[in-house]
Amino acid sequence: MSDTAAPWRAGAGSDTLMKPLTELRPDIRARPDLHRPPPLGADLGLLALRLTVGLIMAGHGAQKLFGLFGGNGISGTGKAFAALGFHPGDFYAGLAGVSEFAGGLGFALGLLTPLAAAALIGVMINAMVIGAPQGLWAISGGIEYPITIAVVALAVAATGPGRFALDRPFRWRGGGLRSAAFALGAGGIGAAIVLAL
Repeated sequence: MSDTAAPWRAGAGSDTLMKPLTELRPDIRARPDLHRPPPLGADLGLLALRLTVGLIMAGHGAQKLFGLFGGNGISGTGKAFAALGFHPGDFYAGLAGVSEFAGGLGFALGLLTPLAAAALIGVMINAMVIGAPQGLWAISGGIEYPITIAVVALAVAATGPGRFALDRPFRWRGGGLRSAAFALGAGGIGAAIVLAL
């Protein structure tokens, strides 16, 4: 048997076996651009989005919980919830306030982002159910605002919060379908439980 017929034998083509795959197959050369982090602009954009939406939602929660920023606090918000059919009103006002406040702060900080997104999505699904009879546009009390917040929360769960986030050490920092599915699923289940009670 010749060496050419048995390239695995010692001394027969052993230099070929030791070459890197990229030398043997120039069509699959390493692409360093595949491992580059996202551009700085993308991370700054995510930071601006998270801070804006997260802090506004935290502010809504503070209105309900503490009466800040012109809000009515638990008792006043509870009466509004009771008028919408949520009994006891104070409990549901507190639940919505905590979800918005904690979810908003987590979203702004990029901390436990899938969970923070789930909290915001859950509250927004409830708001959509309440506002759906009024249609889409906010001018008639419709659901354009909760849809927008829910989609932003879901999108950030899917993309990840970016490098300027407290989630950087955790495995969900890069987002992905699992993070998005968790945010949507947990938010949907939470909303369904509230609506069923």
